[in-house]
Amino acid sequence: MRTFLFCMLATGLVAICLLTSCHSPINPNKPRVLIRTQAGDIEVELYPRQAPRTAVAFLSYVDSGYYKNGNFYRVLNEDNQVTGAGISKLIQGGIWKTKHALATSLSGVPHETTQQTHILHTDGVISLARMEPGSATTEFFICVGDQPGFDYGGENNPDGQGYASFGKVVKGMDVVRAIYGMPENDQSFVPPVKIYNITRE
Repeated sequence: MRTFLFCMLATGLVAICLLTSCHSPINPNKPRVLIRTQAGDIEVELYPRQAPRTAVAFLSYVDSGYYKNGNFYRVLNEDNQVTGAGISKLIQGGIWKTKHALATSLSGVPHETTQQTHILHTDGVISLARMEPGSATTEFFICVGDQPGFDYGGENNPDGQGYASFGKVVKGMDVVRAIYGMPENDQSFVPPVKIYNITRE
């Protein structure tokens, strides 16, 4: 009888393990996307509860397939910025170079500051690029190192509103740093680094 009960218990545990793949499931409140690039894959966790407008807009672009055949085209590092100004470190990508008409046709996302979201621009954080507040669409950047100048009230934006951060790299920072170190000229990668696609995990 004990042997039978042990077997039943063991079978039940195996079934549970198979159903859950023996791993903790991805938090549904923190969806993940995979940025597939020529340098490798970057996995990003998004925070729609903290930055609902920004994260949902980004996911809508992902689901629409906009990022297929995009690229990382811009880099800011210690060597390509004006001496004396706040130095930024990031890689920027999207579809500005490959689908410019589409990128410029989209309505801007209402700006969510870091004061509202509490998602500060630390190492690996992803944020939307913009001109004036509320103009951001498909273009994004990933911080390399902590970048407090991009936060609300930071020195890297004249209007003081900072940028709208909405997630963070959870796997593939080595890929981000590899891209960061690729050849560039006047803040532009030469050549741009291909983004094959961005998809939900």
